[in-house]
Amino acid sequence: MLFMALAAIFSTSCQRGLVSADIERSGPYSVGHEMIELGEQMDDPYSLTNMTKALRSLYPTKAGTLSATDMYVRFLPKDEEQYDLLGDMGVSLVDHPLDYRIVKDGDYYHDPEIDEGKITWQYAVVKPDFPFPEKIRYEILDDCYIPDTSPVARVSEDGIDWAAVEAEAYRITGNEEMLSPQTKGGSGGPKGKIQIVDDKYNGGKPCGVKGVQVSVNTFVKFATAYTDEDGNYQIDKTYSSDIHYRLVFKNVKGFGIGFNLLLVPASISTLGKNSPDGIDVLIDKNSERKQFARSVVNNAVYDYFTMTESTDQSVRTPPSNLRMWLFQNIDMSCSPMFQQGAIIDSDVVSGILGIYREILKIFMPDVLLGLKGCDDYASIYAAALHQLAHTSHYMKTGNSFWDKLIIYNIKAYLKSGFIAYGTGTESDAGCCEVCEMWAYFMQNSLYRDRYGKDCPAMGATYWFHPQIFLYLEDRGINRGKIFKALEGDVTDRDALEKRLLRFYPENKSIIEQAFEKYSY
Repeated sequence: MLFMALAAIFSTSCQRGLVSADIERSGPYSVGHEMIELGEQMDDPYSLTNMTKALRSLYPTKAGTLSATDMYVRFLPKDEEQYDLLGDMGVSLVDHPLDYRIVKDGDYYHDPEIDEGKITWQYAVVKPDFPFPEKIRYEILDDCYIPDTSPVARVSEDGIDWAAVEAEAYRITGNEEMLSPQTKGGSGGPKGKIQIVDDKYNGGKPCGVKGVQVSVNTFVKFATAYTDEDGNYQIDKTYSSDIHYRLVFKNVKGFGIGFNLLLVPASISTLGKNSPDGIDVLIDKNSERKQFARSVVNNAVYDYFTMTESTDQSVRTPPSNLRMWLFQNIDMSCSPMFQQGAIIDSDVVSGILGIYREILKIFMPDVLLGLKGCDDYASIYAAALHQLAHTSHYMKTGNSFWDKLIIYNIKAYLKSGFIAYGTGTESDAGCCEVCEMWAYFMQNSLYRDRYGKDCPAMGATYWFHPQIFLYLEDRGINRGKIFKALEGDVTDRDALEKRLLRFYPENKSIIEQAFEKYSY
């Protein structure tokens, strides 16, 4: 019943009549989205035992007793609350063991000894004094010594070259072929640019993939960094071997795009094993489809957060923990705001779900974005803007308005069999009208900010009229002023006009002209 309801709700709003095939072509680096395939277990150079052997091999007269700098552990959280607790404690988790050869790279892994549908083991590196939570199952797999091999610290006061010791540890563990001749302890850790091309913007010059996380590792030596607005990243650790690179679509602003199997609230795009000096990634519409779509949506959400966070705007910022799921083969989208409690917290649905309500709020998304037919940056960007406008509206009105809206959408879809907007004559059609007027208006307004005003008005052919807001904006009533009127009790066109007139009496003639010009 739950999945039937989810499918029904997903197919109930924000429909677009565009059709085209998905593009599935890889770029110049390894990209995979299936489950990771593991080979044999490898001898970890960073284990305390192996680093001690390496130190004694190179510096027999200087070698003292090493103490573990880190511990390689795995956790088995039973739910998202436990998973989040570890994250709050600063633990970075990955779902696959770090000391196995990766035969085929991918976006996720599930331990074959863990039942399908249950959370799999999560692997991490923690400090020796880490306070393990009592209720979370864990195993300590090994004690480790991970030296600081940065250019400043690689040679200690007693003359020990820790980069050389690290390389020796690779040699004695049979991993010498992994060492990279490209790095000689230069000026810093891996760095580069993650960029994307928007054919219709800035003359087609690459722009940054903004605020996305770059995660790198070799064995248990992990590090992460976030890109800046130009796509630049700088890892604060140096490496002697080629390393695994991944883009994690959990943005620096807090939102997550997609999900990885059961738990991780963000998609991961693997970039394979590459140079320890860094990797530059250039993504365009001919790159691997999922990576391209995730990167465009990432930038759209980042830009939207930046716009709403600016001091000269009055549009509410979406929830900081916003979660979006992307679907490549569906051409319909909606913003049910499940994670925030919409619909699921309603008396009727809450009574049906019982104890499962809180679990569903954890795993359900706020936005489901169908991208079939969106075959370039601009079309994906526009689709994301529409749903983001809905999330701002939700932040203004709350669950009471949103529950009424979703129920209307479901009824309209079931009645017509193909459209969730209805005809405008049904009970509660006004909620849909106000909601979609705002979303299409913002989609158009922000699209024009980026691409110029010579763009067709999206949503102009429906029975509601986003042109009203465009008319007002062109005459000085900006989007912040319009948003102020979208209060929870504004549930139809008449109430909307009255609220605007009450807030802006000095613009009475303009407001009346707009509503009259685009009357039914």
